[in-house]
Order: sequence, then C-alpha cells, then structure tokens
Amino acid sequence: MVVPETAPSAEQLETAAAASTMASNTNIDPASISEKPATSNKQTTELAPEVSDLGKEQQTTPSSTLTWPELSKGHPLTQLSGKLKSLLEQADYSEIYGIKLVVPPDFHTYLILQKFLRANNNDLEKAQAQLLATLKWRKSFQPLKTLDETFSRERFGGLGFIIRLNKVPGSLNEHDVATFNLYGAVKDPKVTFEDVDGFLRWRVGLMELSLQMLNLQEATKPIPDYGKGADPYQAIQVHDYMQVSFLRQDPHTKAASKKAIDTFKNYYPETLSRKFFVNVPVIMGWMFNAVSLVLSKETVKKFTVLSYGNTLNTELGNDVPEEYGGKGQALEGRGLGPALQDS
Repeated sequence: MVVPETAPSAEQLETAAAASTMASNTNIDPASISEKPATSNKQTTELAPEVSDLGKEQQTTPSSTLTWPELSKGHPLTQLSGKLKSLLEQADYSEIYGIKLVVPPDFHTYLILQKFLRANNNDLEKAQAQLLATLKWRKSFQPLKTLDETFSRERFGGLGFIIRLNKVPGSLNEHDVATFNLYGAVKDPKVTFEDVDGFLRWRVGLMELSLQMLNLQEATKPIPDYGKGADPYQAIQVHDYMQVSFLRQDPHTKAASKKAIDTFKNYYPETLSRKFFVNVPVIMGWMFNAVSLVLSKETVKKFTVLSYGNTLNTELGNDVPEEYGGKGQALEGRGLGPALQDS
C-alpha cells in the first residue's frame, strides 16, 4: 500500500476512502451511502409500516403542549428565535428534518434551532446563515419527497441499511438509529455514481429516513445548550470498507462522494452522534490516529477507526449483526432504506 506524503484530515480520510472504493468490483469508494436490503425479488423494497407514510405534509407539523425551559433575553436561542420570522420569509420555506418551524417558536421549533446553534458553537451569525441556507436548499431539493421516490436496485441495492440498536454502551437512549454503509457492495462505480444528482437523491432519501426514525416529532426532552450535555436526537454511522481498495480513485466515485459530504456538512447539522470506519487497513488506522492528535476533542470523540469489523460490538453492543461481533439479526433481514425496484 502506498502511504501519502501527508496525513489526511478526518474529512479527507472519508473523501479519499470514498473515492478509492469505486474503482472496480473490489475497489469501491465510500462517500455517504445507505439503503434498504433487497431480501426478495419484489419489484420494490417495502418500508416498514412505522416509516412508510412519513414525509407526508400533515406529519411535518407537530402538535404538542410541551414547553421549552425558560430562556433569558440574552440567551443564544432567544436571539436566534428572534430572527426566525425574517429567515422564514427570506427562504419562503419552513420545514427542517420533518419539523415545521413556527413563530412564535414551539417546543419542536426550539429543538431544531438548538441544533443549528450547537453545530456553530453558539455563534449566532453562523447559525443564522446555516439555517437560512438549509431552508433554501430544502425548498429547492425537496428532500422529504425522496421518502416517496423509488430508486434503481441495480444502482443502489445492498449499499446500506438503517437499523435500530438496543442498549448501545454509553448511550443515553434506550434505542439508537444506525446507518451501515457497505462500500464493498458497489459492483460498478460508473453505474452507481456517474449520475451524481441521482445518487444524491438516493443518499438524501436514506438520510431523511434515518431522521424520521429518530422520531423528532415525538421528542419530549430539550437538547442541552452547547457544551452542557449530549444531543440525544442523533444517529450513528458505520462505514464498512470490507473488500475496498484505498489505492485507486474512480472519478465518478470521487465526485459523488464530495457532493454527498458537502451536502450533509452544510445542510444536516447535529445529525451525527458517532461515526465508525470498520475493516479499514491497519495503515489507515495509524494515519487516523496520527491526525487525531491535531483535531479537536469533540471531533475525535465522534470518529472511531477499527481494522477488524468483528470488534464493532465492543463499541455498539451485542445488538449489532454477527459479522460485527454481535448477536443481532443480519442487516439484510432488518435494515430499512429508500424503496427500490428492478431496472
């Protein structure tokens, strides 16, 4: 294996890995991938009843009598909520993560605003700018519609699965949502990634489905202020590089990876609790450990590199599938994802 002259950043590690994974049947690239398992020869991959109707307009407006803890006049959340009416008017759109933002803010509106503040270290101007950009992007891209769209099984079958995990060590939640991205499952990088926009809609559909499984509409606990506790409404990502080469970078994979990474970085703040890179060559693990010395503690806490996938249970508990060292059902039998149909 060739060792780069300079060690990559955490984001570069993911981007480079993603681009090298799709070079051939066994050389596939990671970006941000996930879907629902093809467990039969049905024309479409059916969603579980609990998520099959999500994304409908009537479900984006939570009805709740919950109240957010009292805020001082100078609190960042008070200040951001004071800008909300203007931001909604500028964007001409009001939905984020399936929640309709309202003025004056209700509990779930505060929940979303708090995510933007935490993602920007309570910097009001940055949070405001990201919130406006996200609203505009969601109006244009219409991500909730991906929940009702059907995608090609040939292109995206087997690339990813969303599951619920029980009793994750160290988690404050009884159940956690986890997306498994299987980069070694890509059979033809050109087929999967050449249409970057098509790939992005599928990948966003996977992300939106994972957010729906977080049940933000039913959230009852406030998100702590920045630096004062964990956000319980986030998901886990697992990136599996089994049978993936890190030496070759397919241009289609590289472009799709960059587009997906940029999209999630810009428009999906505070949606990731932890990210695991598994079945990564030992040399890449060494590189990440070296890079982690210069990264913030908050960033390092969210990223874990494991050379052997069957040790993932030591991090996520025994509910992970057997191939990851656990006792849980296989991904193909329990995972969810956007609807698929044969080409």
